[in-house]
Amino acid sequence: MSVRSPQRSVRSLPRGFTLVELLVTMALLSLLMLGMASALRTMAQTEERVDARLAKADEFRIATGFLRSIVGRISARKNPAPITQGASPYLFMGTPTALSWVGIMPARYGAGGRNFFHLAVEPVQGAPALVIRFLPWTDSAEFPDWGLAESRVLVHGVTSFALAYEDARQTQPLWVNAWKRTDSLPERVRIELQTDTGPWPLWVAAMRSLPASERGSGRFSAGPE
Repeated sequence: MSVRSPQRSVRSLPRGFTLVELLVTMALLSLLMLGMASALRTMAQTEERVDARLAKADEFRIATGFLRSIVGRISARKNPAPITQGASPYLFMGTPTALSWVGIMPARYGAGGRNFFHLAVEPVQGAPALVIRFLPWTDSAEFPDWGLAESRVLVHGVTSFALAYEDARQTQPLWVNAWKRTDSLPERVRIELQTDTGPWPLWVAAMRSLPASERGSGRFSAGPE
C-alpha cells in the first residue's frame, strides 16, 4: 500500500482568496453600490420634480378656473347711498395689489348669488399666498370687514403679485395700475404672478358688467397679451 507524502496532501487542499483579491472585490462591490445609490437618488429627484410640476399645473388649473367663474361676473349695480363729489358710484376698488368688487358666485361652489369679493396676497401659515375672500352681498354702501369673510387659497408661495386694469374709454385702450375712473368699470383685469417655483403665465380676464339680475360669463385667457 502506497503512502501519500505530507507535501502532496498540502498541495491538494483548495486554494483561498488572497488579500489583494479580497480588496479588489470589495472595491468593485463598493463602486457598484455607489452607482446604484446614485441611480436611486436621481430617480427620486426626478419623481419629486415631476410631482412638483404636476402640483403646479393642478394649482394653476384650479385657480384660473375659479377666477374665470367669478371675475367675469361683475355687478354694475350702483351704490344706493348718496355719493360724495368725485367718488365712484360703483362698489369696486382696484389697486396695484388688491381687487374688491361685487360679483356673481356660481352655485356649484356652494354660495351662489351675489357676493362681495376681495383678491389679494395674504400670509398663510407664515408664507404669502394669493387669497380670494367672499361674503354674501347685502345692500350696503361699503365693503364688509374682510376678516369676517370666507377665504380660499388660490396660489401658495407667492413672491410677486401685480394687477393692472384696462381703460377702454381712452382713444387707445390703456392699462393702468389703479382704477380711478368714477364713470365706468374696467374692461379687463391683468394679473401678473410669480411664485417660489417661477413666473406663472399672464392672466387676462374680461370684467363683464352685469345687471343685478343677469347671470353671464366672462372671457378669460392665460398667456402673453
